Amino acid sequence: MFATFKLLVVYLTLGPLAGILGIAYTLMVGDISLLYRVAMWITASGIRAAGIEVQVSGQEHIPPGRSCIFMCNHVSNLDPPIIIPNLPGRSSVLLKKELMGIPILGTAMRMAKFVPVERGSRREAAKASVEAAAEALKSGLNIMVFPEGTRSRDGRLASFKKGPFFLAQQTGAPIVPVAIAGTEKMMRKGSVAITPGLAKVQMLGAIDPQAYATREELMDAVHQALALALPAEMKPAQGLA
Repeated sequence: MFATFKLLVVYLTLGPLAGILGIAYTLMVGDISLLYRVAMWITASGIRAAGIEVQVSGQEHIPPGRSCIFMCNHVSNLDPPIIIPNLPGRSSVLLKKELMGIPILGTAMRMAKFVPVERGSRREAAKASVEAAAEALKSGLNIMVFPEGTRSRDGRLASFKKGPFFLAQQTGAPIVPVAIAGTEKMMRKGSVAITPGLAKVQMLGAIDPQAYATREELMDAVHQALALALPAEMKPAQGLA
């Protein structure tokens, strides 16, 4: 629990102050770039304080000069704060709508064009989320999404939701699969305890959504790419491969 305490000290000490000052500054200058950089520094600092080492590889696979959709397997609450600071430029994130209600943080995320998603949402709400994500891509941002929709209970790659792939086909933005391993042992689902260790983040070859005739074929291509990159104990259960 000491690692969790150290992470929270960093976030709760620096986060609110940076948020209040950063939001005010952003409203004055009309540019969130500085607040975003500070937020990413605080995010990465909390991860380091918790004793987590991050090893990133495969950045050469990211198409230069293009807005991308980064799709990552999801095994821990540590995944977003580990991955997002290591993405190039600015990224919007598809996240649970409830997170937008957090004081200060929710305001900053809305200003950064993060996209709220309702679980089990109506078709209209899902359509609105896709449209907001498409606008973020059009404005030059990347999109970060966990296509499984929630954290894996056993660490194995699960099946995907269709929404992110509709977004990819609609916009033509290249998909960069991201395989993360190690965090499933550092902070398990249902626990707040953090065990320090090594998180491995691997960027895989970009996938062109326009090269696939159907959404299902595109989903299969991304799923297979991640399945091949993950260690044996994290590969999908038989029948989902």
